[in-house]
Amino acid sequence: MRLIAIACAFLALPSVALAQLKENADAWPKVRVGGKTCFASHEHYGESRPWANKKGAIAYAVREWERFTAWEYGKSWSNYRLATGKRTSCKRASGRWVCSTFARPCRR
Repeated sequence: MRLIAIACAFLALPSVALAQLKENADAWPKVRVGGKTCFASHEHYGESRPWANKKGAIAYAVREWERFTAWEYGKSWSNYRLATGKRTSCKRASGRWVCSTFARPCRR
């Protein structure tokens, strides 16, 4: 009987986590942009590790942006292609590129 209670508690965790993500996203004002719902002003940030080429560093920064946004607000907000207000900058040092990106999360 105790094992059943423990199993039920673990099964409830995903719904609690999803509710928390929705609550996090609900904290920010939203605007409509081209048929999408976007955060009005709140941006997320992603940064690459040092990379051999600029293209790879940008891709890594975008993946970091998506990873963190999904963690904080859920997968529906984490598609960088849907984001708005994108800004990317890159610097080269010691033959390696480090890039960062900022963008406001959006969802369909």
